[in-house]
Amino acid sequence: MEKTVVNTRLDRARLTAYVVAILGCLLVVGWMAWLLTREAAAQPVNKGRADERRKNLSDLNAANQQMLNTYDWQDKAKGLVRLPIDRAIEVTVAEWRDPKAARTNLISRAEKASAPPPKVEYE
Repeated sequence: MEKTVVNTRLDRARLTAYVVAILGCLLVVGWMAWLLTREAAAQPVNKGRADERRKNLSDLNAANQQMLNTYDWQDKAKGLVRLPIDRAIEVTVAEWRDPKAARTNLISRAEKASAPPPKVEYE
């Protein structure tokens, strides 16, 4: 009987130690999460930052519109030209009237565009 009481006390002590360890780990993780959210909190957007973002967005939209509506070289060395979107649609519709030829043309253009650059030999 005495052995059973000792085992029960040891089991209770062990259980108490586990509970304290688990609670301690949870408290440490909670404290670290609190620190992270406090340190990584985004700064409020002030008028200057909002104006800067608005300007950046308008610059980006203007650049995108220029890319969509003008001719330009995509890669001059490979002979790739960027077309305005309306013209690109017209060319695509005209090309795909003959699907077999269009598919062959598309594959050859894709191979040309993704060809690796020539190797440079160093002396």
